Amino acid sequence: MTSQQIEQRLITLEQDIAQIKVLLQLSQSSPVQAQKKWWEKIVGSAADDPTFDEAERLGREWRRTAE
Repeated sequence: MTSQQIEQRLITLEQDIAQIKVLLQLSQSSPVQAQKKWWEKIVGSAADDPTFDEAERLGREWRRTAE
């Protein structure tokens, strides 16, 4: 790789990092932070779900046999 190619890659990387910094600053100052955390959004989403209940039962059964 020539020094000119390295220089161009460095310029591109610096531009990309500058864009990422801007995006991070925007996301930190936006009202998105006031929203619920991801896990708060999914709490209870598996309630009364027979598939989840079966997976939970199988997990308990496996843990008992693994002891």
